[in-house]
Amino acid sequence: MNNIEKIFQISIDTKNKVLNSNLIENLIEMGNVSVKAIEKGRKIMLCGNGGSAADAQHLAAEMLVRLRPSYNREGIPAIALSQDISTITACGNDFGFDNLYKRLVQTLGKKGDILIVITTSGNSENIIRAAKAASDMGITVFGFLGSNGGKVHKFCTKSFIVPSDNTGRIQESHITAGHGLMEFIEDELLKSGYITLQS
Repeated sequence: MNNIEKIFQISIDTKNKVLNSNLIENLIEMGNVSVKAIEKGRKIMLCGNGGSAADAQHLAAEMLVRLRPSYNREGIPAIALSQDISTITACGNDFGFDNLYKRLVQTLGKKGDILIVITTSGNSENIIRAAKAASDMGITVFGFLGSNGGKVHKFCTKSFIVPSDNTGRIQESHITAGHGLMEFIEDELLKSGYITLQS
């Protein structure tokens, strides 16, 4: 087996571990809470660093625009806190990068919103500060984490913790879980009639 084949096999094994745990139930609970929040006029915020920032943007786009080509529906309110380079560099310069997401959560977040923090280590200082600020504001925090969940885990109402220490394999499970969560939210909002399909 060559290295590429090994990567695929480890990724499959990691996802099988997820399937044989209670993590899918956690995603369903996250989905139900998110649906109720959106139906009350709230939004989903997402944040992460590096590849996890890209995942946050990816998942927010799926909600704002469209997730599945056959489901041409209204947009669902979601925002990736990492999408504005001017804000990121201004905050990094003026207040420090560690305060970036905290600042944005405090400015854009409202009680009843959802914050999804995506971090493979769970120990990124800017993510920890954002999660704590959100928790203090009455914003529900969900974690997409890895390994043992890290320091941010204690600020999360519910977490999807990938049973791995390998960054790449964690990220692969995060995006699969993210797609699963967003499809669940979309299906439930369509079922309830909160959003509708468009011609």
